[in-house]
Amino acid sequence: MAWRSMRFRVLAFFAVFGPGFITANVDNDPGGILTYSQAGAKFGYALLWTLIPITIALIIVQEMAARMGAVTGKGLSDLIREEFGFRWTFFTMFILGLADFGNIMAEFAGIASGMGLFGVTKYIAVPVGAVLVWVMVVSGSYKMVERILIGFSLIYFTYVASAILARPSWATAIHSTIVPNIIRSSDYLVLTIGIIGTTITPWMQFYLQGSIVEKGIGKRQYRLSRLDVIFGCVITNVVAFFIILACAATLYPAGIHNINDAAEAAYALKPLAGQWAALLFAIGLVNAGFLSAAILPLATAYNICEGLGFESGVNKKFSQAPAFYWLYTLLIAFGAGVVLLPRIPLIKVILYSQVVNGILLPFLLIFMLILVNKKELMGGYRNSRAINIATWITAVILILLSLAWIWTSVTS
Repeated sequence: MAWRSMRFRVLAFFAVFGPGFITANVDNDPGGILTYSQAGAKFGYALLWTLIPITIALIIVQEMAARMGAVTGKGLSDLIREEFGFRWTFFTMFILGLADFGNIMAEFAGIASGMGLFGVTKYIAVPVGAVLVWVMVVSGSYKMVERILIGFSLIYFTYVASAILARPSWATAIHSTIVPNIIRSSDYLVLTIGIIGTTITPWMQFYLQGSIVEKGIGKRQYRLSRLDVIFGCVITNVVAFFIILACAATLYPAGIHNINDAAEAAYALKPLAGQWAALLFAIGLVNAGFLSAAILPLATAYNICEGLGFESGVNKKFSQAPAFYWLYTLLIAFGAGVVLLPRIPLIKVILYSQVVNGILLPFLLIFMLILVNKKELMGGYRNSRAINIATWITAVILILLSLAWIWTSVTS
């Protein structure tokens, strides 16, 4: 009986597995990999401690989004429109669209730089990548797309192997993870904020809640879905840990402290940690580019169409949700197209998209906290007092850090 019960629970978990795991892993996009690589190259193991509080904060925020989706059966954009009106929804969708478009360009730039390590020009890699992700989403069902994205997410474990091959000091790494090492430096502050800013982003909450709804996860499956969210949040920051570790063990002691592109980190690893470590790091970068290039346009199309009242969803045909699919198509076409233009200041585009994310995050966190505590909306699934206190503290800290991130980004 015990074996049967365990088998049933495992099967039930895998029936709801996907939205939380995929959403969290996509957060390790090329921009995130660059930030983690910079952290390891510039400060060695010193910033590893930040991953523990960030993981807790990410779990708190993501769990709320998943719970609202399971209880209400509605996406976050829908709820904002219904509860706060069209003006706030339009403002939120406009800011989110700007930030996401900058991020989409960054993802295709990640494909270009990652494939460049294998000798493939961006004029081949980017168009082929754009076509592949478009065909995958437009021609597939939600279940098929989800399985492909889970497969992409598993490839992130190449970073674990890459870090092991770099032969880090495990004792120093464990100590630095448990004991905070505060360095009085503006660069240290910028990177601390950057790690937080690249880990908790507005689009994630919209996409997670929308995918929970489209998968049909309701109140009965919520507890198992929460495990999916927690598992995804932990795994994504375990991957971040190993990216920092790989660069801390090799680039930092070699005096390579400035990384301007995630591909530079992979290239620099080769003479220091060996060909296989560099190859695995490069594979992880290309995978991150493809995965996030598929998800971010999809998330943006979900959010905007939901917020403005248009039909949306991968399970619908092109004729059933034309606005959704046309928006998805245009985001991919323009995002990839801009990367192919010569002399585009892509670093500035990426930078300002993060600033826009920072502007939106405080508003979104407040919206979510108001919504999740509405009795008529959530019933018995509202936040408990303890969770509310923890969530408000998390929200205030994230808001302050987001403001600091905007300030350091604009003034640096």
